[in-house]
Amino acid sequence: MIDIADLRKGLGRVCARAGLGTLTGEPQRLTGGAVMESWRFGAGRESFVLRRAPSLAFMEGRPYGHALEAALIEAAHAKGVTAPEVVAVLEEADGLGSGFIMRALPGTADPKVILDCDDPDGLLREIARDLARIHRLRPKDQGGDVPEGVPVMDTRAAIADLKAQFIEAGGDRPIIALGLKWLEDNCPEQVDPVLNHGDYRMGNLLVEGSHLTGVLDWELAHFGDRHEDLAFGCMAVWRFARYDRPALGLGAIEDYCAAYEAESGTKVDPARFRFWTIYRTVWWALGCLKMAAQWRSGADRMLERVVISRRTSEQELDLLLLLEEDAPEAERAFRNREPRRWTVPGDASAGELAEAVSEWLATIKDRLEGHDRFQLAVARNALGMITRDDSIRPLWPRQESLAREILLSKQGLCTPGLLHDLRQRAFEKCLVDAPKYPALVEAHQRWINNFKRHD
Repeated sequence: MIDIADLRKGLGRVCARAGLGTLTGEPQRLTGGAVMESWRFGAGRESFVLRRAPSLAFMEGRPYGHALEAALIEAAHAKGVTAPEVVAVLEEADGLGSGFIMRALPGTADPKVILDCDDPDGLLREIARDLARIHRLRPKDQGGDVPEGVPVMDTRAAIADLKAQFIEAGGDRPIIALGLKWLEDNCPEQVDPVLNHGDYRMGNLLVEGSHLTGVLDWELAHFGDRHEDLAFGCMAVWRFARYDRPALGLGAIEDYCAAYEAESGTKVDPARFRFWTIYRTVWWALGCLKMAAQWRSGADRMLERVVISRRTSEQELDLLLLLEEDAPEAERAFRNREPRRWTVPGDASAGELAEAVSEWLATIKDRLEGHDRFQLAVARNALGMITRDDSIRPLWPRQESLAREILLSKQGLCTPGLLHDLRQRAFEKCLVDAPKYPALVEAHQRWINNFKRHD
């Protein structure tokens, strides 16, 4: 993370260059942000937000940089999308790396606050409206305002890229392999592409009261199938505590799609919606896996990286819940068992040591504030993973051979007993990594409570 003194100096240079006024107060690191850093600061009589990469190495291999992202946000803002106003793009002389500065908007991005709003139905309609407006934006060569350089997605090429990422990451997760094979077998025909935000979900939307005030984080924007944007926000992971409200944790998917159709004049295809839900679940599973590699490489040594890497298990659980409807009834009918707990007598185990450190960290929580307090919560989360890992399953064996056979169609959902075994592993792994993940309740109900025992 950047030194606070260097941050202040760099912001001072940008503010002077962009005519924003004199820097006031101390910049505050905003919580969240799985990829980029966000800092809120004051200049003159206004508030601004700096969005920057944790390092220049972190920008390598990306389809476009922050200058194009800023231009895209400006184009969306000009066409009535609830996007922020960009006031400056960082230059090398600023000494802050890669990024840009936006005028701060009112509202919160905290899903816990947003999902407790007074009018979730009205908010859902506003979110659908803005998404339809984004999808109406056109590239410059078609008379639109979207800057050149925003890529066009080829679905089959994108699936092949996910497969390559999977192999590079070890190729040893059979559930992800199952998802990749399903995508290859069910890839829909290409459609006329529209501008996709690429990360349109709770956590990237600012809300004040029950009204949308900002659409943030445009770094994944591309031209492609509109159903990708629609499905992504409805994934289980982005509903947070409201698993029972499939559309962004706010309401019903039918209502979300109806509001989108009314604004866009375009019908939503349920089969395409399901495809993109599965695609993006595989995509985010691999995205989580990559976080550990980024931490190991030194591109970003923030604690969140290694913790987010363990959220892969959430997506594996969700993926199996999505895919199992294609399995034979006989395979879906088997019941799984409750996870066994392991205890080790004698001196303290690794899990007990982690639990003791976590308990001590809890005693200093009130002495911290801002991002440090957030980091403490992340650290306790990491220690909790070690504790549960130690007590539920000391070691999960690597499964490269099984994953390879799935990719080669030698095994699949019709293989006797495979779904049962993958369920057990997915449930136990997610229970270790994210015991409060809402989809665990759904998985427990489906897999453990409701079906006959597997012999």
